[in-house]
Amino acid sequence: MDPSSQLRMTVFASLLAALMAAGAYLSIPIGPVPIVLQNMFVLLAGLLLGSRWGLASVAVYLLTGACGLPVFAGGLGGIGRILGPTGGYLIGYLPAVFIAGYISEKTVKRFGYDILAMICATVVLYSCGVTWLKILTGMTWSKTMIVGMYPFLVGDALKIAAAALIAKALRPVLPISAKGSSAASYRLSDNVFGKDRRSPP
Repeated sequence: MDPSSQLRMTVFASLLAALMAAGAYLSIPIGPVPIVLQNMFVLLAGLLLGSRWGLASVAVYLLTGACGLPVFAGGLGGIGRILGPTGGYLIGYLPAVFIAGYISEKTVKRFGYDILAMICATVVLYSCGVTWLKILTGMTWSKTMIVGMYPFLVGDALKIAAAALIAKALRPVLPISAKGSSAASYRLSDNVFGKDRRSPP
């Protein structure tokens, strides 16, 4: 990746991290796990930035919060939030964004595949969050899912649909997808087989 492309991706990754922080302020406390908007921006980071840069964006966000800046739900920060009841969801953002980005990279950029990528990422996110919540609170699995998963499913479905629409709208205007892979493969094929496709056989 050339320096200008790397700088551009760094800017977009930082922007998504800032949006995650902003989304955390839009929280509704309904128990140990609040309803927040930040997971929509986590999913968007995967769709728009891909697995590696999406992972970097989430890592910047988590590191910022762990250092004490008020970027987590409710305007809170500090390592205690990561070690607390919602810590599994915060750490779960890392594999979730990677999976969303990986599936997006390996499939056609279409609405249905974006939905699939985000559903898979959400399953991983809840696996991390619910498991950590159960370990920390000692609740039964059914009680943990009632507290930490069931109330959020409808909202998550709406956020997944919104993120897919936003990604569809932004991809044509933001130069953040990897380009030139087809051209590179074309040149590689010519080099391997010793052919110049521009010339007649």
